[in-house]
Amino acid sequence: MGALSCRHVLSMSDLSVDDIDLVLETATPFKEVNERAIKKTPTLRGLTVVNFFLEASTRTRTSFEIAAKRLSADAINFGGSASATAKGESLVDTAQTLDAMNCDLVVIRHRYAGSPFILTQNMRAHVINGGDGKHQHPTQALLDLYTIRERFGAVKGLRVGVVGDIAHSRVCGSLVWGLTALGAQVVLVAPPTLLPACPKLLACPATPGEPETAPVTVSSRLDDVLPELDVVYMLRIQMERIEQAPFPSLREYAQLFGINRRRLAAMKPEAIIMHPGPVNRGVELTSDAVDTARNLLLYQVNAGVAVRMALMYLLLGGEDDGFAS
Repeated sequence: MGALSCRHVLSMSDLSVDDIDLVLETATPFKEVNERAIKKTPTLRGLTVVNFFLEASTRTRTSFEIAAKRLSADAINFGGSASATAKGESLVDTAQTLDAMNCDLVVIRHRYAGSPFILTQNMRAHVINGGDGKHQHPTQALLDLYTIRERFGAVKGLRVGVVGDIAHSRVCGSLVWGLTALGAQVVLVAPPTLLPACPKLLACPATPGEPETAPVTVSSRLDDVLPELDVVYMLRIQMERIEQAPFPSLREYAQLFGINRRRLAAMKPEAIIMHPGPVNRGVELTSDAVDTARNLLLYQVNAGVAVRMALMYLLLGGEDDGFAS
């Protein structure tokens, strides 16, 4: 088993293509562990993982907690109203406090971009970014890449449409980098009011291309590109981060950019739908689209535990004593 080239995973740019491949390959035996009756391996026994979540989360925090416990690490949830930061303590002080407790890895989610970096400057533990503001969510991108590779065998050459709230999505900030680094062609589909100023800068800079082969293109019409897509990745409208109304109504947005029965019929027969969750039924996806076998949301959730187990294992240097046997 190899090793990652980085000590922390704060963004997808911390990971080389070889690192991404290593995480995805390592996740497969851990996915098999998760299918057993006894879903436990002693790989990280004696190590401590802290889930430091200062922004509301159910899926991501639970996935990290389950991943740590299945590796036999001591998993501690720390944050929210129980955190000293709610009483006025600075993030630096909290990081130094956690460092004094000799924890081994901290997973942080925070409403402000850059917060994970502050931890790396004030503690010795490894740090994984569980989502910081509108910036990055690297483990979501990794589990998405794993899901795509499991379905198609490879990411290179696929045409992936990322649809919706591009401007406010940390998922998109990580996913587009990962997709382009692995050779996919990405189409960003959104109204102009939900696009960042320079959307093509989301691509991995190691994948330059001429206009006709650019790794990232932009469209404001879903129906024009939908029949060409292998993967339709629907983003949730980030209402909690939107300061002004970027479109007249959710109903109009759903009509123009949502997946419904008509658009399901227009997709390639082998094309899949993905979503980071939670889904706003009737907005990004109608119930027909949520409940179709094309929708791999629950597969993504399942893959997320294995991918996070793999990342923890690689960062913490777990013993390779038949962890998947």
